[in-house]
Amino acid sequence: MKYKSDLDLAVENSKIYEKTLQRLKKKKPKFIDELFEDLHNKAFNKIDCLTCANCCKTTSPIFRDVDIKRIAKRFRINEMQFISTYLRMDEDRDYVLKTSPCSFLGADNKCDIYEDRPLACREYPHTNRKNMFQILDLTLKNTEICPAVAQIVEQITEKHP
Repeated sequence: MKYKSDLDLAVENSKIYEKTLQRLKKKKPKFIDELFEDLHNKAFNKIDCLTCANCCKTTSPIFRDVDIKRIAKRFRINEMQFISTYLRMDEDRDYVLKTSPCSFLGADNKCDIYEDRPLACREYPHTNRKNMFQILDLTLKNTEICPAVAQIVEQITEKHP
């Protein structure tokens, strides 16, 4: 239930978060990376993604060619069969899932292809990467999807108003 309130808070505070992240862009990239990495680690020490899985229920990762090849091999089908069964091309000409929630999300919120999941899934929610200043707009969107991102941005807003 706490996770839901984090997401509700993110929706309510989206304009505040947007201003905070805009101001943060004026800081040195190294400062931003260190700030996010510290808060990322703290958030994920408290949050268990398996209790939420909202990312898998509401969004689709981009499937790169190497992801498609690896997952098709796992299913012992050719890449075109994998694409026609599970993927569609979006407006940016990237392969994404045809359906939501993710076809590979189990009833227990575990990923059925975890070891072979796409890079975008491995890196989600992208709050512990280098050059965070480049994806602050994406981070803002992710506050409404991922409770951990909502907590991270809320803490940044409190510390760096």
